[in-house]
Amino acid sequence: MPAYDEIVEIEVGDKHIAGTLVRPAHRLPGVLFVHGWGGSQAQYLTRARGIAALGCLCLTFDLSGHAATQRQFATVSREINLRDVMAAYDLLARHPAVDPAAIALVGSSYGGYLASILTSLRPVRWLALRVPALYQDTGWEVPKLQLHKDDSLRNYRRSHIDPAGNRALQACAAFKGDVLLVESEFDDLIPHPVIAAYVETCAKAHSLTYRVMKGADHGLTDERSQRAYTELLMGWLGEMMFGKREPLPPPPVLAEAPEPERSTP
Repeated sequence: MPAYDEIVEIEVGDKHIAGTLVRPAHRLPGVLFVHGWGGSQAQYLTRARGIAALGCLCLTFDLSGHAATQRQFATVSREINLRDVMAAYDLLARHPAVDPAAIALVGSSYGGYLASILTSLRPVRWLALRVPALYQDTGWEVPKLQLHKDDSLRNYRRSHIDPAGNRALQACAAFKGDVLLVESEFDDLIPHPVIAAYVETCAKAHSLTYRVMKGADHGLTDERSQRAYTELLMGWLGEMMFGKREPLPPPPVLAEAPEPERSTP
């Protein structure tokens, strides 16, 4: 099934952020990709094209403070980035080719954190989280970069986190769609207690698929891990959306392989 790229601008207040719609030729479910801190939509375009070939309309985009708006990197907050994600979702949901009752969110690291919160603000049917991050709710509007100034965030992530006091976990606790949760075996940024907190709070989900990627690091910096995650994600989305695992297209050549997700969640 052919896929087509459409360059779009997403309006967020009085500014615009860049996005790329990857769409098939007819009306299908929508998939929104949310990249991690320090990343960009470029990391997801190859994967989005493959998923579009399954029969979905996919949207990638650059969060404020990244890519063309890199100059905002030191000042952008979680509040600003959440508005980005809401605006991108709204653009996708109102596209005439998209069924607004059949939208999936795919988020990695910081993007997974934002995607989780979005489920409390917009209708979402499927939620795919790879190494999702967690942050304390305090300091919501301060520059996100400041959250990494000391060891408090690292210590928070290694402690027992009460879902009642965390916005992302509260959203997951209320989410009733289908969830894919992926952990990396050798993740040096997101410790296992964070993943365990997400697993525990998805009790109301229609289904929960939890996988640990053996040998993988946080950013999937080797090609084998990139391909393994792509296959896992495509297989899960095919099963959830169409009731069966769709045959995968041939793996992309190395020149088109997804970029490693080198980020600081």
